[in-house]
Amino acid sequence: MRRIRAAACGAVALSLVLTAAACGGGTSGTEGSNERPKTLTYWASNQGANLEADKKVLQPELDKFEKETGIEVKLEVVPWGDLLNRILTATTSGQGPDVLNIGNTWSASLQSSGALLPWDEKNFAAIGGRDRFVGSALGSTGAEGQDPAAVPLYSMAYALYYNKKMFAEAGVRKPPATWAEMAAVGKRLSRDGKWALGAEGSNLSNNIHQVFVLAKQHNADFFTPDGRPDFTSDGAVAAVKQYVDLMAEDRIIAPGNAEYAQNQSLSDFAKDRTAMVLWQTASATFTSQGMDEDEWGVAPAPVRSGKPGPGAATNSMVAGINLAGFKNTKNIDGAKKFVAFMTSDEEQVILNKAYGSIPPVKAAQQHPAFDTPALAVLRDTLATSATALPQVPEESQFETVVGTAVKELFADAAAGRPVTTGSVRAKLDKAQQQMPKK
Repeated sequence: MRRIRAAACGAVALSLVLTAAACGGGTSGTEGSNERPKTLTYWASNQGANLEADKKVLQPELDKFEKETGIEVKLEVVPWGDLLNRILTATTSGQGPDVLNIGNTWSASLQSSGALLPWDEKNFAAIGGRDRFVGSALGSTGAEGQDPAAVPLYSMAYALYYNKKMFAEAGVRKPPATWAEMAAVGKRLSRDGKWALGAEGSNLSNNIHQVFVLAKQHNADFFTPDGRPDFTSDGAVAAVKQYVDLMAEDRIIAPGNAEYAQNQSLSDFAKDRTAMVLWQTASATFTSQGMDEDEWGVAPAPVRSGKPGPGAATNSMVAGINLAGFKNTKNIDGAKKFVAFMTSDEEQVILNKAYGSIPPVKAAQQHPAFDTPALAVLRDTLATSATALPQVPEESQFETVVGTAVKELFADAAAGRPVTTGSVRAKLDKAQQQMPKK
């Protein structure tokens, strides 16, 4: 099963305390020597079907970089289940890579450790300037009012993927554009042991992505403007209940999905067990699981009414992968050269085309490779109707405790226990009590 980037764009369980301990880069050098190091260590996230697939994509590009600069890049592709804890260990031990990929929602949390290189105007100038990057992608690079802790590398957005065969068999002619349409269409598609919509109730990060978007549609957020947790507002409660009610009340999600972890819903979709799935940049996954491109379609994720857009018409979080560096690397010049290379127009086209993602670099985004129907939906979503998750130091804890609350509510729904406004609020209140006190 392909491990794609869902977890990339959301943090895994994080209870460790981020500290400002100095972090030495992975490049060694001679103390007092003026000789510039000729190697870099790079932790890449698992973007492809498996670790070997990533190496096949990345190694030719790293060889190209070495030919251009004389700097060898030592590559390690790290599974998503291990990446965050590896990074946290590096921030405290001082034994980390020079350059690394991070999920963009981790940016503010890792920024608060003090270990990452700040991307001030001087450092941005070394890679061609801040203006090269799409604004929505820059919005997920660190806390507001601070220099970014990372640079956008791959951009993604959520969309509604639908199985054309299952739609035709149920007499459904077009994908739902609103949640009311989703419930109506879903009842027609949920039959004969098959279900309308896939979910992953045990996937904490995916739970957060979905309820965050629904909270925006209810004019709510999970944090106050000054960064304090606000999990029990009426809008946040309504958002979580609406998501779980797709199983509990509408009955268009299979009860078994309450136990699903990463990518299990995509497998059901590819095997004609589920007619729709809300996911980010999933086309390459379906291809890897044997689906032909003409077997599925893609449309904007639903909104409450009208068309997707900003504010209450938000229909995706800003998903993506950022490229960061440890600021105490012994090869900071080489690290900046590498970031400049990976975010160059040419490399952005090569890498994002290989992974089915969208370049966060404006010029690369205009390449014809990203004008396919599926990618055009994602590109338009990022440009017009996606919002960054809260860029606060406690974002990782938020994903853990609220993601777990949603998981527990899905378990209630699957077991036939009532999911009420009161029970949702109680779960969210418990989650809020687990957050660090300010």
